[in-house]
Amino acid sequence: MPVIAPVSKRGRTADANAWRFVKAFSDEGGYKKMIHAQAADRLGTEPVGKLLLKFSIPAIAGMMVNALYNVVDRIFVGRGVDEVALGGLSLILPLMTIFMAFAMLFGIGAANMISMRLGQGRKEDAENALNHCFWLLLGVGVIIMVLGLVFMEPILSMLGAQEGSAALGYARDYFRIILYGAVFSMLGFGFSHCTRAQGFPTITMVSMFIGAGLNMILDPIFIFYFKWGVEGAAWATVISQLASTIWILSFSFSRKVVIRLEFKTFKPSLAMTGEIMAFGSAQFLLQFVMSGVQLLYNASMGWYGAAALGVANGGDIALSGMSIAGSIVMMILMPIFGINQGVQPILGYNYGAKKYRRVLRAYALAIAAATAICAVGFVLTQAFPHELIRLFAPDGSAALFQFAPWALRAMTALLLVDGFQIVSSNLFVVTGRPRTSILLSMLRQFIALIPCMLIFGKIWGLWGVAASGPVADGFSFIITAVFIAFELKKLKAAGKDAP
Repeated sequence: MPVIAPVSKRGRTADANAWRFVKAFSDEGGYKKMIHAQAADRLGTEPVGKLLLKFSIPAIAGMMVNALYNVVDRIFVGRGVDEVALGGLSLILPLMTIFMAFAMLFGIGAANMISMRLGQGRKEDAENALNHCFWLLLGVGVIIMVLGLVFMEPILSMLGAQEGSAALGYARDYFRIILYGAVFSMLGFGFSHCTRAQGFPTITMVSMFIGAGLNMILDPIFIFYFKWGVEGAAWATVISQLASTIWILSFSFSRKVVIRLEFKTFKPSLAMTGEIMAFGSAQFLLQFVMSGVQLLYNASMGWYGAAALGVANGGDIALSGMSIAGSIVMMILMPIFGINQGVQPILGYNYGAKKYRRVLRAYALAIAAATAICAVGFVLTQAFPHELIRLFAPDGSAALFQFAPWALRAMTALLLVDGFQIVSSNLFVVTGRPRTSILLSMLRQFIALIPCMLIFGKIWGLWGVAASGPVADGFSFIITAVFIAFELKKLKAAGKDAP
């Protein structure tokens, strides 16, 4: 009779683990399920600092590249057309912001819901949220395209340009073509958030690299070689957005994802649509109000531009100056939005899993990183404003260089507090308090900024409008700090009781 050696407790555990692995591998799709679970579960197990780097760096790169759609268009238009054409692109910026608002409403809303449901182990709900996101983005994109083409002239008449503005003609040429790509823009941007929420930030980054990289190639070809002007910039953007959307959707249909876009499993639900909209409402309202602020900025440039700059087309020049300054500020803030997007799935998963200490750690690291970026941006804009403006308009008029560098310095005077404001607002979405997030998001863009613009504009004209931003920054920082102090106190108390 053969001798059977005794098996230790460690040996029995190892055998049991090995058997579970073999069983998972042998089950239909079992191995893939295990890999998918690991992709999501690492949000609650890996060191928070490592996770933040892993998720934020691709998100930052993606956001920077995504911002290049507008910035590259403006650089090539400023160099290949004229400085007034930059004002035309600035005129339609509020409309582009509205497109983005709807993409954020459903994209960020679904992403927040997906990360939380995965943290709670409710995979079917997460999958259905993804399906809802697709149909909502597709439907709204088609509606925007049709309404924009049918009512283009009435829409353009509300953009804030003064009568006889040359910039308005450029805006019409650009916007007509951009409308054709509204669906691609919304689907690509919205699904990038959902893919990141599943634990695949690199796929999102590649998608944005494809789109912005192609845009950078096509812009000079269409503008300088084919001489298509602002229409060439618009076609370059539409084609690039289509390529980016094809990439991100092809991944979402594949079997590599944690939750798959699969129409046969779609279960239409008004309740789920409402939840998605609730999760994305803060960013939606922020973007929507930002569109209104941009309209007011455009109108203010026309009202005060000629008198302040002493030239007949001062309104168009002021529009161009604000367009350039806004593009530079946007490039500084994009890494912060990338950090915000990178930390979102970490915060959402761990809050859903009741790992509150990890939530606090992730929030603190995100604030530190965002503030560091703001500090670098502050130094650059305050020290080298003329050099930054020349990137867009090397042969700009004296009136442009009289206004744009001053406006850039004014707009970034309190840039150091913006990172705190952006990341803190997002924390309230994750902790299930979207109304607070909405309030904080609206502080700078509506509650403080618009009154400052109107009052300062009346007193100091064009210069007062440009200086209203930092005042609003300071006010919103104080209010946000008060709210976040109470929220952090609650999380710390919950973290002490958590296992």
